Amino acid sequence: MPHVELPAELLPTDGRFGCGPSKVRGAQLEALVTRGASILGTSHRQAPVKNLVASTRERLSQLFRLPEGYEILLGNGGSTAFWDAAAFGLIENRSQNLVFGEFGGKFAAAATAPWLQAPDVRKAEPGTRSSAEAVAGVDVYAWPHNETSTGVAAPIRRMDADAGALTVIDATSAAGGIDVDVSQADVYYFAPQKNLGSDGGLWYAAVSPAAIERIERIAASDRYIPEFLSLKNALDNSRLQQTLNTPALATLLLLDDQLGWILDNGGLSWAGARTAESSRALYEWADASAVAKPFVSDPADRSPVVVTIDFDDRIDAAAIAKSLRANGIVDTEPYRKLGRNQLRVATFVSIEPEDVRRLIGAIDYTIERLPQA
Repeated sequence: MPHVELPAELLPTDGRFGCGPSKVRGAQLEALVTRGASILGTSHRQAPVKNLVASTRERLSQLFRLPEGYEILLGNGGSTAFWDAAAFGLIENRSQNLVFGEFGGKFAAAATAPWLQAPDVRKAEPGTRSSAEAVAGVDVYAWPHNETSTGVAAPIRRMDADAGALTVIDATSAAGGIDVDVSQADVYYFAPQKNLGSDGGLWYAAVSPAAIERIERIAASDRYIPEFLSLKNALDNSRLQQTLNTPALATLLLLDDQLGWILDNGGLSWAGARTAESSRALYEWADASAVAKPFVSDPADRSPVVVTIDFDDRIDAAAIAKSLRANGIVDTEPYRKLGRNQLRVATFVSIEPEDVRRLIGAIDYTIERLPQA
């Protein structure tokens, strides 16, 4: 089927709206070339790379306005590796895992380990969310700040539960795009390939003194912990401004430049306002549309950084996405496992709000000209 040719005035200046890997700004790529000339291909145990790691940690501390005693840790492997690391070195006996999409479910699966009690899994239908509830014996309460697969965002508040229980938040698609009070979590962890405009392969975490004490205590026990998944190793190496294994240096360079850009523009409050502006335009359009509606029905649960829009059966959302792609507007397809007649649009901080408004015009223009059922 031929695609709809969009007029120039409806074409975004940058057509990347994917939920990850996400848009990387041109200025970041320029910085990668200029700074990378003296970094890439050098030892990660030497001062140039250690200084780069130190810069990312310091800038993240500024971005999240870290409370006293909190530290920024980093390690190899991304959020997927962190789930396994948490099962080995953060959950003492039992976790409660909120599942309202694909990624909360993956952490719950990792917490189903033979040395732990079965997790208390609170599952909700996609497009809605579950809520944490204090349960005796649970020592980790875990949920995503933003569920990338569904476009549901959840509030962050420390659990009033058993003494010493930790609140552990997956912030991969929220970090750097949603304002947050990190003091309400003991671990706020993320990979940097969403709002933070970098590549995968590393994880970072803002951790509280209580979480550090837990990591050190479990590491000192007789529990078997693989070296690569040891949070104690990550803690010790982070304090030395390094990772256990060679880190992805390009990822560090892209991240450091993105953090500088966000901080220079006003920090997390500025970033949160920017993503809210972009997502609000999409939600208001969908609410007013005769053929579309927000997938997340409760406005309080709608993500400001990942917008999911359902279409009625007369409209083929896959055909819209295919036609948009032919015009250079890419990665608006829904999360594959949801199987919905839907578009999913990232409104991460690097994406210009004006480009989001142009995207809305492009969708309307395409709908008017594509055959309907």
